[in-house]
Amino acid sequence: MTMKTIEWIGGVDGQLNLLDQTKLPTETIILECKTPEDVFAAIRRLSVRGAPAIGVSAAYGVLLGVKNAAHQTRSEFDADLTKVCQYLAESRPTAVNLFWALDRMQFTAQSQSGLDPQAMGEVLLETAREIEREDRAMCEAIGKHGAELIPAGAGVLTHCNTGALATAGAGTAFAVLLEAHRQGKKIHVYADETRPLLQGARLTAWELLQNGIPGTLICDSMAAWVMKEGKIQAVVTGADRIAANGDSANKIGTYSVALLAKAHNIPFYIAAPSSTFDLSLPTGDSIPIEERSAEEVICGFGKQTAPSEISVYSPAFDVTPAELIAGLITEKGVIQPVTTENIAKVLQSI
Repeated sequence: MTMKTIEWIGGVDGQLNLLDQTKLPTETIILECKTPEDVFAAIRRLSVRGAPAIGVSAAYGVLLGVKNAAHQTRSEFDADLTKVCQYLAESRPTAVNLFWALDRMQFTAQSQSGLDPQAMGEVLLETAREIEREDRAMCEAIGKHGAELIPAGAGVLTHCNTGALATAGAGTAFAVLLEAHRQGKKIHVYADETRPLLQGARLTAWELLQNGIPGTLICDSMAAWVMKEGKIQAVVTGADRIAANGDSANKIGTYSVALLAKAHNIPFYIAAPSSTFDLSLPTGDSIPIEERSAEEVICGFGKQTAPSEISVYSPAFDVTPAELIAGLITEKGVIQPVTTENIAKVLQSI
């Protein structure tokens, strides 16, 4: 991709530019975020989405909330910092990278209590840039580790969108597909359209074309049949939060795909950076699941396809149990088998 999903323009008093993913693939619109409210709205309406991208955007969003640093006392600065972090934390509840990035920004400030507000602003900007750089490096490492699991000539199914649009780098699950393609493995990607917001159809299909990776778009309900036909040899998705035992929350429909893969003896992998793990949660039962508005189902993209009066249940995520996951692909290596002990061992490795 030649365009950036996330780009900070200027110095401490700069702005955050975001590629509006709700307009893809037909329009390329850049959102100029100049306030924390702009970033909150972009995250909430999915103009920026994908757990790593949300985390990076939130880190930069913090800077927009402390723009008056040069005219404040340190106590006033700290109060504004806490306020903006609490505010941005409310934008989406499931993606743990959001909270990880905000906590890191706050920890940086707390560890530099002797700096004046203006100097602290510079330090926070460098921290946000460091979070972005680290995400790019993690994506590259995930791609290399994951590509080893993909057989030559394989058909690979993926769900939702996990590429450069969802991260600051090449992606998570998509990075695995991209690296396998670059290695000449001649893979063919099958992308679920991913109802109700069609991230697979609008975004993953677009990224496959952008990178020259052979791919086919299918409706979500076609996955089982495509597996039965022998067209799929591996499934790779991303995740928005992973519990200590490996239970993984990802876009709604992922659990169904994992069950189908199990039924057809196809390995199901999840690719995610270490920042997506929430070791404070022993299992996925405690992962908060965001619910979206009924309008996204009844009137998707402005066209009504269901009666206005019908009751709608629209969880944005589901949780795939660890026992259905053949391996967790991280920047530190592949976790196999997926157990609490193996997760702790790999994440603690240097």
